[in-house]
Amino acid sequence: MTHSSRDAERAQQTEYNGVMMQYFHWYTPADGTLWTQLAENAAALAEVGVTSVWLPPAYKGAAGGYDTGYGVYDLFDLGEFNQKGSVRTKYGTREEYLGAVRRAQQAGIQVYADIVFNHRMGADRAEEFRATPYNPNDRTEPIGPLQTIKAWTQFTFPGRKGAHSTLQWHWWHFNAADHNAFDHDTDAVYLFEGKAFDEDVDPEKGNFDYLMGCNLDLNNPDVRTELFYWGEWLIDTTGVDGFRFDAVKHVKAGFFLDWLRHVRRHAGRDMFAVGEYWSGKSELLEQFIEATEGNLMLFDVSLHYNFAAAGNQEDEFDLRTIFDDTLVATHPTLAVTLVSNHDSQPLQALESVVEAWFKPLAYALILLRRDGYPCVFAADYYGAHYTDTGGDGEQYEIWMESHKWLIDKFLYARRAYAFGEQYDYLDDPNCIGWTRLGTVDNPGGMAVVLGNADNAEKRMQTGSPETTYTDLTEHVSRPVVTDKDGWGTFACNAASVSVWIPA
Repeated sequence: MTHSSRDAERAQQTEYNGVMMQYFHWYTPADGTLWTQLAENAAALAEVGVTSVWLPPAYKGAAGGYDTGYGVYDLFDLGEFNQKGSVRTKYGTREEYLGAVRRAQQAGIQVYADIVFNHRMGADRAEEFRATPYNPNDRTEPIGPLQTIKAWTQFTFPGRKGAHSTLQWHWWHFNAADHNAFDHDTDAVYLFEGKAFDEDVDPEKGNFDYLMGCNLDLNNPDVRTELFYWGEWLIDTTGVDGFRFDAVKHVKAGFFLDWLRHVRRHAGRDMFAVGEYWSGKSELLEQFIEATEGNLMLFDVSLHYNFAAAGNQEDEFDLRTIFDDTLVATHPTLAVTLVSNHDSQPLQALESVVEAWFKPLAYALILLRRDGYPCVFAADYYGAHYTDTGGDGEQYEIWMESHKWLIDKFLYARRAYAFGEQYDYLDDPNCIGWTRLGTVDNPGGMAVVLGNADNAEKRMQTGSPETTYTDLTEHVSRPVVTDKDGWGTFACNAASVSVWIPA
């Protein structure tokens, strides 16, 4: 790792040591109330220990008031213009969004905006131009000659009428699409004439520059100028504190570094940034970290996969391996640790479910340890209920359990007792634990023990001799008194977690 990367990691570690909440899920109701809900709940979230919220894309999507925000239509429409069948977005109006940001910040919560640079969808007109079809499963393999195609690539934004920006998008602002109105039978990704797929992207499918819709050509000067200007406009308009970048594996890594440097310079402050590189391959994350010089944190996808495996395998999973091949193990100051998110929840394309019984254990592992920047998922905190069609074409009803009571307990323990040195006891396949020894200003520390089989216990050093500890989770009623050297034997119930704090 370069010297500049290490400096960036230290900066992240110093400034971002709180708790993030992803304040939405894929099936958040499309009733336009999310922004007002956040404004109402901000003070309560701050009180339990949430220090930042990651909000969904606030701009107009191709499906208007029903779009989750990832089918980006107009970055400059925050629910202000009558476009795509609605003025508001799925989450509310521009004024409600700006009001929610202000209320959150007044409560002491930073706000992170979700940004999609890869693609645009819902064009207003089709255009004819030339392109070469490529194998969608191998973007290095052309499957036909250069030919005239017709694709929806012209974005005129008629409802906005030039407000905030006068640029209209045309086919030359993009490099690829997967639709040709002249040929509905060929399954292809069409590379536009004079264009190339960016090389500095994920190697899946030969080259994973193209994801969906109209793929932005980030080498086009007009595109770069517009996105840099939009970043300035977004900061000036909303006052957000940072960014979550969507689908970074599909965008050349160097662009994020250029864009971040530009907007941070404009803002005059070191704004937070985290990227979603959805891959369990640590070497690819390492390459991205190097390319961005440690200026972006990344979600720890491998840790999420380990949580999913642990929940599915139950007592056959070796808990000693829970941090194997994870970002938090190799780059603890660049890892945003998570249990679940909107893409992994049931019936989504990247479905990867952490079983309900294991979620309390997983949240203890991200909220009560020293390393990582933990992110709580709204559907795990508040619960969720929705219906959707599965991959088999069948309709399913999903109930996601609320873990708010325990997560609030963990958040309390984090801000009151998660201080000082950490001693790990990750030495048993079915029961692991750790202690935090506390500091002079925050004495006593805590002990955490969890298991995936029968009732278990673990002898651990707390640094606090002859101190009585009780289980904050109320799972185990009998207190523990440490000996004269600060050692105690701490228990947990079967397939459960207990958090022991000074009485």
